[in-house]
This record gives sequence, C-alpha cells and structure tokens, in this order.
Amino acid sequence: MEENGNIKLGISIGDLNGIGCEVVLKTFEDSRMLDFCTPIIFASNKTISGQQKALNISIPFNGVHEASKAVDGKLNIVNVWKQVPEIQFGQATKEGGDFALQSLKAAVAALKNGDIDVLVTAPINKNNIQAEDFKFPGHTDYLAQELEGESLMFMVTDDLKIGLLTDHVAVKDVASAIIPRLIRDKVNTIEKSLKMDFGIQKPKIALLGINPHSGDNGVIGNEDEEVLKPVIKEMANNGHLVFGPYSADSFFGSDNYKNFDAVLAAYHDQGLIPFKTLSFGRGVNFTAGLNKVRTSPDHGTAYEIAGKGQADHSSFKEAVFMAIKIFRNRTEYLKLTENVLKKQRIKRER
Repeated sequence: MEENGNIKLGISIGDLNGIGCEVVLKTFEDSRMLDFCTPIIFASNKTISGQQKALNISIPFNGVHEASKAVDGKLNIVNVWKQVPEIQFGQATKEGGDFALQSLKAAVAALKNGDIDVLVTAPINKNNIQAEDFKFPGHTDYLAQELEGESLMFMVTDDLKIGLLTDHVAVKDVASAIIPRLIRDKVNTIEKSLKMDFGIQKPKIALLGINPHSGDNGVIGNEDEEVLKPVIKEMANNGHLVFGPYSADSFFGSDNYKNFDAVLAAYHDQGLIPFKTLSFGRGVNFTAGLNKVRTSPDHGTAYEIAGKGQADHSSFKEAVFMAIKIFRNRTEYLKLTENVLKKQRIKRER
C-alpha cells in the first residue's frame, strides 16, 4: 500500500461453478466500495465477462497482467489464464478445481511479493481442487504452508470471535490431537491476534471442553481433567487471562460467551455451529497468526443456488471490510511496537 493510498485487496475467485464470482461481483456493484480498497481479482477478463453475462451483472473493470499494475478507483482483473473455462453452475468439475487453484496460487504469490496487501478468498470445493501441489483439506492449511507464522482458524464478527484448537480433523482423531503444546500455541496465537489485529489490550479467552459437560470430572472421558485443565491453570498462573473448560452445550445459550473477547473451541463443529447460528451472513473466516492477512466468507460454494442470482453477498462484503480493518489495526500496532522498541534502545544506549 502506498502512503495514503488504498489498500490493495486481492481476491482469489474460488470455484467458478459456485457462487464465488456472484458474491464478488455483487460486492463491487456498489462503486462506493472502491473508496475503501483497490480490488484485484485473480482470474481473466473473459472469465469475468462470461460470469457477468450469465449472472446479468454489469460492472466495468480494468484488465492487467500483474497486480502491481492495478489502478485505484477501478475493479482490476489480473489475467492468470488465457483459456475460457466452461461455466457449469452447480457442478463439481475437475476444470472448476483447476482454475480455482490457479487463481489461489497467483493471489498468494502476489501476497508474498507485497503486490497486494490482503487476500480475500472466494469459496473452493475441497474435493475438486486437490492436485499434486495441493493436498490440503482447505485454504487454512495451504496458507499455513505458504506464509510465515502459526495459523489459527478464527471465525469473527465485531462481537463474537471463535477460534479452533483443531479445524479440519476427523471427530475420531480430535481427542488425541489435543495435546498441551497445541493448546499453548493456539492460546498464544489467539491472544496475539486479539491484541494486534483487534486492538484488545488484555484479552479474556474461554476454552470449551472436549467432552460433553467437560468430562463431568472424568466420568465422560479424561481429556478435560488430564489435558485441558492443567494447561489452563498453568497459563493462568503465567498471567494469561484464560478460563475453562466450559461445557459447550450451555455456553452460548446462556450468553456466557459475551463475557469473553474470544472462545477457543475444541473442534470444528463445536465452534462453527454456534458461530453460524448466531451470525450467519455477517461472519468472516480469518486465518489468524500468519504474517499476512487473509479472510473469507463463512459459507461454501453453494452449488444448489449457483447461477440463479440468489446468492447473498453480505458475508463476502464483511470479509472485505474485516480484511481492511485488520490490516490497518496490525499496521498501527506494529508501528507502535517499533516506536516502543526504538525508545528502549535509545534509553539503553545513553
């Protein structure tokens, strides 16, 4: 981002046969969005033109060969491929996965090079995107490999934030995957993100139990007693504001979550079911803990409504705004931290 310039917001287009293009185009139909960022879609001019025609959406755009040539005040398209993909709305095709991967790889390369400031990813199909160089259960794991840091799947709105100890892990493997080091790492990552990305100086974090009723003192499994509780106690003694484990079945219905800045769920559905119930359409999936900012909407490809013009773009729009907000917060935090360290260094040298 140039000084006083727009944030350069990269967009990987996702599965072309899903609702990804639709929610992206609907978001930037409102030209006021161009006041907040410079959007850069990684696809091709002909692909986006074809999608616009199929969806009866008309937005002027600017085609470029690389993200660094993007123009402020316009919707920019980086031409990643020359082919014209066949649009088969609602179908999980190999071609759809291939182009989704090309878009993602080009966008991540631009993110790593600094040609874009943040990345917002449209939904992929986790099956048809699989390839020799993409053997991951989703975006989060791929980005953890490509970018520096400790990744955390963090579902966020302004008033609800839920992180996951384990994300795309089979339920039968959850208990064995949760070990003391993992708990410490995820708590540290979520705590750092709350401070750096959301401006919360002393974050309070709640951990949900692994078993029903957090194990009922060992009656329903020993993991909560033997693994979770000792680590929570240890971290609390070391100054972290971590609490729990709380019984997941009553934690949200009782509004207890409102007493904390973030919640750390033991596994995917334990965190995402209440999150999507409470905030569907407003929620954002943020990959916390990495050296770059990536967000996405809280829904998938939605093949059942693809191509029908029915997709709600609210979550994608929120993902755009959240990426901008986090980038600004993080830039300010790092600047303040740098100034503090500089003052400390000068003081020592005197």
